[in-house]
Amino acid sequence: MPPRIAPTERQRRLGAELRKMRTAADMTTEVAARALGVPRTNIPNMESGRSGISAERVRTLAETYGCRNEALIDALTAMTSRHRSPWWAAYRDLLPASFLDVAEMEWYAHRLQISLTVHMPGLFHTEEHARAVFEHVIPQLAPSDVDARMALRLDRCQVLDKGDPPSIELIMYEAALRTQFGGPKVAKGQLHHILDASERYDVTVHAIPFSAGGFPGAGQSVIYAEGPVPELDTVELDSTHGPEFYDSDQQLRKYRAQLEAMRAVALNPVRSRDFILTIANDL
Repeated sequence: MPPRIAPTERQRRLGAELRKMRTAADMTTEVAARALGVPRTNIPNMESGRSGISAERVRTLAETYGCRNEALIDALTAMTSRHRSPWWAAYRDLLPASFLDVAEMEWYAHRLQISLTVHMPGLFHTEEHARAVFEHVIPQLAPSDVDARMALRLDRCQVLDKGDPPSIELIMYEAALRTQFGGPKVAKGQLHHILDASERYDVTVHAIPFSAGGFPGAGQSVIYAEGPVPELDTVELDSTHGPEFYDSDQQLRKYRAQLEAMRAVALNPVRSRDFILTIANDL
């Protein structure tokens, strides 16, 4: 099977973890290749996500490298299984691959911590709000591109209704709650949609009022996706160039601390609901 031209973020992550495991054991690609009985050039392709790898081979490499973290090994072997037709595959030829990587990340997450300072959380966009957001993209999108992005944005909410949905914590700054994409009517509908979401057992909503003063992370939106083990946590940041993913230990520690600092100045869930409802009623 020829190497993949464009591996997904999840495929790249599996390869990166295998490379990290090998380098921690101070072993060469030649050693890994002998353990699997493959040409040495196969190993860089596996470690970059450009070539697939079976669960059996993941376990062989883990044994070769002397890894004793059974929880991590089990999680990595689970990443080798192929979802025959994930729903986001329908957008593969319509949207940038990184947009699909966000959907995939959310789908496999065990918990999502989402902080927002200007925008509403994509998982909880109404159709009207999503369209208004994409109509403000520069350069301006063609109507067909707006439709595709909006459809993906709305389809991402499927993760909320699957058999084992992730628990979700939203931390939203007052600016995000007051920004009126689409006008007052659309903004009010979006706020009530957030309030409805907050009634779910697996969704917690925190609001940070202007009166809280300054706090770390005030300039960006963050999705912190917890994996089945801490080693597989991922941070996704929105940028004008598209989603960006980070998974180094240093970056993960930084964003865990940032989220904790935001949580410390936020209102509790009950007061947050009252706060959001007041803003909605003023529209």
